[in-house]
Amino acid sequence: MDRANIVHGNFLCRVAANDFPTGEEPKSGLDPYTAVAIYRAQLTSRALDITSRRMQKEGQGFYTIGSSGHEGMAAVARALRPNDIAFLHYRDAAFQLARADQVRGQTMTWDMLLSFACSLDDPISGGRHKVLGSKDLFIPPQTSTIASHLPKALGAAYSLGTARRHAPEHRQLPEDGITICSFGDASANHSTAQGAFNAAGWSSVQSAPLPLLFVCEDNGIGISTKTPHGWIAASMKHRPGVKYFEADGLDIYDTYAVTQEAAAYVRTRKKPAFLHLRMVRLYGHAGPDVATTYLPKSEVEQDEANDPLLHSVRLLRDAGVLSVERALEMYNQTQKRVDTLSHEAVKRPRLSSASQIMESIIPPARGCKTSNGVVTDARSIAFGCELKTQTSPQTMGKLINWALTDLMLDHPEVVVMGEDVGLKGGVYGVTQKIQKRFGPARVIDSLLDEQSILGLAIGMGHNGFIPIPEIQFLAYLHNAEDQLRGEAATLAFFSNGQFTNPMVLRVAGLGYQKGFGGHFHNDNSLAVLRDIPGVIIGCPSSGADAAGMLRESVRLAREEQRVVVFVEPIALYHTRDLEDGDGTWMDIYPSPEKRIGLGEVGIHGNGQDLAIVTYGNGHYLSRQAVSVLENEGIKIRVIDLRWLAPLPREALFRAIDGCKNVLIVDECRGTGGQAEGLMALFAEAEVDNFARLVAEDSFIATGPAYGATMPSKDSIIDAAHKLIKRGEK
Repeated sequence: MDRANIVHGNFLCRVAANDFPTGEEPKSGLDPYTAVAIYRAQLTSRALDITSRRMQKEGQGFYTIGSSGHEGMAAVARALRPNDIAFLHYRDAAFQLARADQVRGQTMTWDMLLSFACSLDDPISGGRHKVLGSKDLFIPPQTSTIASHLPKALGAAYSLGTARRHAPEHRQLPEDGITICSFGDASANHSTAQGAFNAAGWSSVQSAPLPLLFVCEDNGIGISTKTPHGWIAASMKHRPGVKYFEADGLDIYDTYAVTQEAAAYVRTRKKPAFLHLRMVRLYGHAGPDVATTYLPKSEVEQDEANDPLLHSVRLLRDAGVLSVERALEMYNQTQKRVDTLSHEAVKRPRLSSASQIMESIIPPARGCKTSNGVVTDARSIAFGCELKTQTSPQTMGKLINWALTDLMLDHPEVVVMGEDVGLKGGVYGVTQKIQKRFGPARVIDSLLDEQSILGLAIGMGHNGFIPIPEIQFLAYLHNAEDQLRGEAATLAFFSNGQFTNPMVLRVAGLGYQKGFGGHFHNDNSLAVLRDIPGVIIGCPSSGADAAGMLRESVRLAREEQRVVVFVEPIALYHTRDLEDGDGTWMDIYPSPEKRIGLGEVGIHGNGQDLAIVTYGNGHYLSRQAVSVLENEGIKIRVIDLRWLAPLPREALFRAIDGCKNVLIVDECRGTGGQAEGLMALFAEAEVDNFARLVAEDSFIATGPAYGATMPSKDSIIDAAHKLIKRGEK
């Protein structure tokens, strides 16, 4: 049987009979007006659940996860300020409704029905997904919140303290705000959640301001797997640096009082807290899920008997706030009102084209103060004696360091973070002296957790900062790739461009490190990045390009709110020579205003016999091969892609125009590498004669054979010969 109908019938019968579950007496502190407002939000949340199930059965609604049993979150919302940013669990409709009631002019019931119907008029996602969220209510939308939102909640909380010292131009959050992050008991076991709890405690113990309230909605089960009794309390009560609070989520008076106490602690102490709420789950996990297929019927009925709405009516009655008759009348009126509105919501237009769906993948540009450049005195102080060396050729690593320094001088909202980026200056010394120049608040040595690093960046981006997180090695990114794929890159898409988290992610990567690290430190695969919609990927091959492209990356994040991944070839960080002793792979530092725009390619030579299309280390090796090939009379141009996503198609076609043969040199693997997209691009454009040289589908070995699976100077020469010979037939 449909458990929703059973729960509905039980409520009507038991309230009419004055038959309520037992519980504590109402606590003091909750005024009558607020108590009734909480109950009203609970009723609307329940009515929306019932209505959404009917809409789905009729084919007018789509996938949804109900909030029934979790209506106590309405009391949590009322105990907080409506501008405390909230990253919500998917069962928190009551929280959103209660918060809307705190903000004049909000009509969240209609908005949520539009979301259920996937209507184009849905004000948060524009019909792209059923999500909770509201720009006006400081609720960024979440989709499947299996703990992936906890790291960015930590980042948003950290940004509050940083903003007090360095207020960014596009600051979003109030100075005395706190961050709320809610999740289920099953999600608390996820490694992402455990990392966030650990990072919060780690920061708190070091006295870093972190006004963050974790809210665990413990209904005792995750889909069909039970949480051991007492597990959440046992695992969280004694976490260092994180204060533990608990309340009965079925009791709005208790929940309100304890949430106020926890919020006051977080707001005044600037330290994280964990609020553990006991709840029940009604109806099963989601959609058509039937709990009685994996739980004894007696247990399901026990939870239904503890319906939080029944507890609320009892508490309101005992507090003398609301009669049982009036409480029942409000329930019926709410059910009718929501049902009536739903029939109007399903008539609203829906998305119908690819262009409509995709138009919010790329966030909107925003107005930024025009930079007047860095004054000479500030540069002199920051660079010191290094200012004199900027007129002599330097390696890529040094030029990236100087570019970061100028960017941080020019834009106070730029913040660098990552493992060892501060005191040590990074594994390869690229960020040396930057923490000394700008202090630990802007150059943050993080704990060893890539998810926390990216979460910190995403959360700070929510508050107007331009984060430049660093991942030490490309292979380490896999530990946290969902923070890009599931969080950073999707935020603009699911919020219809209303929420953004701009950043420039620096990743040291690719192959060709001689004899060091094997596959874990030499990773020649960018496939995990290439297929994330909206993400920009840049990869420089020289120091001057690295400086110019990094400046463009920060501009893209700052002005266009983009997520940029800047892949830095480790093997080229300290490379000085193209050939032994020639010093030609070093560059003079380009003046701070010079940048290389998105979509600009590099062209070296103007030969028409062969165009080599490449990037990163491939560009370096191709330039070595050119000296041999041109001695044979072959006229060549080498095209450095620079930007790998989106591919610079127009500039690329202009660059190869007039060339008889095109050779793609891709240091990444044949499967999933850049060459796949380039081969398809050239085939669709009917380029006459083209081929690719790629790395083997293999990991990279340590020792003398480090480069055996990847393109080399000799293999490029050989591939060029074969391609030209084929074109002559």
